[in-house]
Amino acid sequence: MSSSDGNPIELAVIGGTGLYKLAALEDAKAMTAVTPYGMPSGPVRVGRFGAHRIAFLARHGEDHGLPPHKVNYRANLWLLKQLGATRVLAVNAVGGITERYAPRAIGVPDQIIDYTWGRISTFCEGSVWEEQGTGVLHVDMTEPYTQSLRSALLAAARAAGIEVVDGGCYGATQGPRLETKAEIARLRRDGCDLVGMTGMPEAGLARELGLEYASLALVANWAAGCGDTAEITMDEVHANLEHATAALPKLIAALVESLALP
Repeated sequence: MSSSDGNPIELAVIGGTGLYKLAALEDAKAMTAVTPYGMPSGPVRVGRFGAHRIAFLARHGEDHGLPPHKVNYRANLWLLKQLGATRVLAVNAVGGITERYAPRAIGVPDQIIDYTWGRISTFCEGSVWEEQGTGVLHVDMTEPYTQSLRSALLAAARAAGIEVVDGGCYGATQGPRLETKAEIARLRRDGCDLVGMTGMPEAGLARELGLEYASLALVANWAAGCGDTAEITMDEVHANLEHATAALPKLIAALVESLALP
């Protein structure tokens, strides 16, 4: 399977909560397929972003019908790779724990701790993997995000005049409920700056497939017990995400320009 016209996909974007389409994506063609790992969250829309070829997939489905623990992360990444994507920018809605990650901040984390459970977290199982005969993969996750793509993302933000936070640890929790104050206190003690529900197993699966992968974290709210908010409301979350998301077209444009293939 390819992206249909022979042109390379320069970047695949996976949209999180609040990002269900890329408004600047033109002449988009919906690509979908049943993968060896089941159905992806929805169609991959492949089109032009300025002079560049971009793929976009809504992680939770275009109607936000999939909670984080029901996302078929394997099918999503498998389809992106089959379409020819080699680089993935994961957009994640998160809660801020430490001071530099206040609501509406945009960050590029460099570490992650996985607190999820029960999710299928590897391609190394089942008949598809056995047929390939490659054995078990023990991928190195010392640096869970691809440094070259992180660096390009940070440089693109500077070029676009968009303020982003460099670094930080993402704590991936099970969801779909939000965390208790005690749980967030534990994450803070563990060294987490951010909390979200979709960072894993996505990052590990991308590494198994050999995809370059980086996260762009949009802070939707203070996590429980942080900041001065007594209660987290969805109105607050959506307003903050809308504000942070407004910067994405300009940032993605600068990123794909820097990644442009010869």
